[in-house]
Amino acid sequence: MQLANINVDLDQDQIKIYIDKKLDENIHQALLFIDINRMAEMTTFSRSFLENEILHDPRMKLIERRKARKRVWFYQEAMQVLREIADEW
Repeated sequence: MQLANINVDLDQDQIKIYIDKKLDENIHQALLFIDINRMAEMTTFSRSFLENEILHDPRMKLIERRKARKRVWFYQEAMQVLREIADEW
């Protein structure tokens, strides 16, 4: 009995993109809050740019939460508002 040989060609770039996408989805689902430091890291915008262009927007002010001096935003809502603001550029 002879075994069949099967060759499968895989696109390494597509596999990497798929894995990265799934990892991002899982990370995003795990986040509840985001602060300015994490926001800067995730968007690659500087803190000053975020302060001047994003965080002063009334939509971001609306979802901002404060505890003492610490400011945080609900992650999902903040990402949606960021998309809306960026779409207006």
